[in-house]
Amino acid sequence: MPRFRTLLAALIGAGLALPAVAPATLDPVPAVDPGDAIPSCPDKPCYALGRTTGYQAKVGTNRGLYTVQKDGVLVSWTIKLSKPSDKQIDFFNKSLGGESQAAISVLRMGTKLHARLVAQGEVQKLTPYFGQTVEFALQKTIPVKKGWVLGLTVPTWAPALAAGLGGDTSWRASRAKGTCDDSQAQTAQAVNQIGRYYCLYRTARIMYSARVISTP
Repeated sequence: MPRFRTLLAALIGAGLALPAVAPATLDPVPAVDPGDAIPSCPDKPCYALGRTTGYQAKVGTNRGLYTVQKDGVLVSWTIKLSKPSDKQIDFFNKSLGGESQAAISVLRMGTKLHARLVAQGEVQKLTPYFGQTVEFALQKTIPVKKGWVLGLTVPTWAPALAAGLGGDTSWRASRAKGTCDDSQAQTAQAVNQIGRYYCLYRTARIMYSARVISTP
């Protein structure tokens, strides 16, 4: 946390702050504590996100948790990773295109579950951090607008999926109708690409979050 207070102070000093009556704030997205949910691996079955862009649609009674609440800049993101076994890692590497990787993504939602990916952070290799919660500061901050949604793009795979939760918890993936069971097809969005988030996966949560410096 101290390095983000330093970052906030530096950005304010650079002229991004409004008058004292409306200060910049460092806001977590989502603001809701994830509780004791943990990614599934190395338990069997071992679940992982595969070759898609996804966002958490609902956690319990809370919707829109990953919707940006104020205009600002995205400065970092965090992912909670399980620790799959060597056999599980080998399986996912061979089945889903290689080493575990992910990036934070910014989505502008449209109609009928369509969304344009308007920006994306640097793709990070996740293997060194298996079994840990790791926070990545963006090399270049990303401007975000109120109402945009923060998602996670996984070009290969990421062991960051908590499963076996309540039926009122769900996430969506950038997959079209009829393809929800196909995790091997590459559906990870690229910047400026429009995807359809038809596929809804219940009882599971993607274990990611982000920090936004926002100005009212």
